[in-house]
Amino acid sequence: MKSVVTTVIASADAAGRFPSSSDLESVQGSIQRAAARLEAAEKLAGNLDAVATEAYNACIKKYPYLNNAGEANSTDTFKAKCARDIKHYLRLIQYSLVVGGTGPLDEWGIAGQREVYRALSLPTAPYVEALSFARNRGCTPRDMSAQALTEYNALLDYAINSLS
Repeated sequence: MKSVVTTVIASADAAGRFPSSSDLESVQGSIQRAAARLEAAEKLAGNLDAVATEAYNACIKKYPYLNNAGEANSTDTFKAKCARDIKHYLRLIQYSLVVGGTGPLDEWGIAGQREVYRALSLPTAPYVEALSFARNRGCTPRDMSAQALTEYNALLDYAINSLS
């Protein structure tokens, strides 16, 4: 598997030299970003239920028809399913933080879900609203470092833009 570390070592080895200081700085930056992503994933894991619930409540405030669209939709089961779907997106963001890329989000969340929404004529706007709430209104995992928060917000932005 290619990574910054293996790429730096391979290019230095191919040139018949030791890694330069700029090569090592690149590796150190990569390691720091990985540590920040893991911190963000850990904080999100600890707050996943609370974040999903708050985001769901924000969706219901903006789209009250989701809660009042009929007898079947006003049940606790419907509310649980909506919160579960929001939690699903947040968990995919957590997985993407761990692997250091958007792969899980692209493959499991965005590509398949957009097709399902299109086929069933379902709006993606409530999910975009939930993720936007998690991004913009203080519903982010608490006590995260600035770099971890940056990594977390970057993936939320990616998911929001992909679903929009």
